[in-house]
Amino acid sequence: MKITKMSEGDKLTIDIEGRLDSNTAPLLAKELETSLDGVHDLTVDLSTLIYISSMGLRVLLSAQRKLRANDGTMVVKNPTELVSEILDLTRFNEILNIE
Repeated sequence: MKITKMSEGDKLTIDIEGRLDSNTAPLLAKELETSLDGVHDLTVDLSTLIYISSMGLRVLLSAQRKLRANDGTMVVKNPTELVSEILDLTRFNEILNIE
């Protein structure tokens, strides 16, 4: 998994490439833990993510909860076809703000 961050003021965009699974989810969780301070708007781009597991979904949900607790927002953009199917099957498409 490769994580690319772009920050502009209180906005942060994170691109996640590869697989977000039980091996890589802790890396993303740690990255978000240190990156969300002072962030009001988070965009997570999944256009190059080829797979997401339940642990990866949990990391995204945790980030969304943290932002909402601070009156912030999170948007998940451009999920690939397989990732979209996983979001639909798990009903995370009803929990996360997906564009």
